[in-house]
Amino acid sequence: MKCVVLDASALMTFFEGGPAAERVEYLFALAAEGKRQLLMTVINWGEVYYSVWRKRGPDIAKRIAIEIAQLPLTIHNVDKELARLAAEFHGRYKLPYVDCFAAALANQHKAQIATSDRDFARIASEAPLIWI
Repeated sequence: MKCVVLDASALMTFFEGGPAAERVEYLFALAAEGKRQLLMTVINWGEVYYSVWRKRGPDIAKRIAIEIAQLPLTIHNVDKELARLAAEFHGRYKLPYVDCFAAALANQHKAQIATSDRDFARIASEAPLIWI
């Protein structure tokens, strides 16, 4: 089964709606059918939570967290090995550090990265990208 790591920007796009959200919704549909495995690090989950909390307040952030928990998405904790890989991505590519966790998880799982964040273009040689 193909594996896809969601960057925070992909999940934010999904919750904000609009035409690009349909691409993320399609990935969720594939995951629900067992045709894709969707992953995200707890660090990137925290980025989504913080972004919603900052823009829309704590009540909406809590509601979004509940909605995320119901999606066919596996949230991975960060261990020392994942943190090491993220640090190496940061050192090699100067990708924002939080984004390096998505890159590291994709590297571990030989997965694609779903993102709308153009910073990820720097690592296209390391992980295939799905542009949202």
